[in-house]
Order: sequence, then C-alpha cells, then structure tokens
Amino acid sequence: MNKAFFIACSNLYNMKTRNTYLFFLSIFSFFILSFTHSKRTFKEDSHFARRINKSSSGDNPYYIIISKKTYELKVYDDQGWYATYPCVFGSNDLRDKFMEGDKRTPEGQFKIILKKNDSKWKFEMLLDYPDQNSYKKFNERKAEGIIPKKARIGGGIAIHATRPQEEWTVDYYQNWTDGCVSLKYSEAADLYSYIPVGTPVTIEK
Repeated sequence: MNKAFFIACSNLYNMKTRNTYLFFLSIFSFFILSFTHSKRTFKEDSHFARRINKSSSGDNPYYIIISKKTYELKVYDDQGWYATYPCVFGSNDLRDKFMEGDKRTPEGQFKIILKKNDSKWKFEMLLDYPDQNSYKKFNERKAEGIIPKKARIGGGIAIHATRPQEEWTVDYYQNWTDGCVSLKYSEAADLYSYIPVGTPVTIEK
C-alpha cells in the first residue's frame, strides 16, 4: 500500500515537473521567435556589395529596384548589385496604388526627377509618379468601376528618410507613409549622397 502510494506520488511529481518544463520552454521559444521575426537583425540591415569607383564615362550607372514583398530597396550599377537598404511603404495593403488618399505605394517603372532637403524628411528623392502608365491603369480601373468616377490619381510619391528618432519603424516593418518609400534616416543620407536625378526606379510586388 505504501509502495503504491509512493509510486503514484512520484509519477504525479514527474508529470508536474515535465509540464512546468514544457511551459517555460514554450515561453522561451515564443520570445525567441518574436524577436527574430519582428525585428530585423543587424546582418539583415544594410548590405553594401562594394564601394567601387563610379563610371569613368560620367554617365549614371545606377538603377533601383524596390520590392514590397521583401521590404528592400536594391541598388544596381553597370557591374551588378551594389547595395541593399531595408525600407517601408504606405498602407499595410501592399497592392498597387489605385487613387489619391489610399496611402498605397504605386507599382511600376519610374525615375527620380528631383532631389531636395525636405523640411520633414531631410533626404527626399521625388519620383515621376503619375507617369503615362500610371494614368493608363487609373483610367482603366475607373472605367471598370473599381474606383469612384470622381477619384483623383494623386502624386508626390518619393523615396525619403524617416525622422532620425524613428528609424525603428523600418526595423519593425511599420508601414507609415502616405504612399512613399521610406528608409532609415542614416541610410537615406547614404543613398542620397550618390544617386543622381534621372536614376530609374522600379517598384514591384
């Protein structure tokens, strides 16, 4: 009788110990996964392929491809991949921009038409949105009834910096702009320093 009681108590103790272990293991795993998936690591931040001499011909060797899927702005030149910067966008709805006020970032092939020191964002590179293709898509959607007849296409889309104290928005994938592409303040400064007006920019899904 005493032996059976002892065995039962021992089993109960082992079960509680195992459940306690599993509970704390689950909590630990949750924190590890939350950290690794919600915040970019330093390794994922800025990847600079190389710092080569710019084209000796004086022509602009650069073009930019921005991926909404990977939250990355990649710079290429006449020798291939040059640098990668993490970025964020407008609305969490990552579809193409439909109309003014939807806060979505437009997709398509654009170019930088103006560089300026903006009063809010400091480093700003304005794109030529809306271009001819943007108007074509806009008018087709309006004809199909996807957007209201009185809708306007919008404009003022740029690549620009966060405020210096708000670089964390890029670390945590916080889409916050009105449709622009935003880089960390320090990294926007770097991009701004060498990308000239006229640089082609492709924004894709």
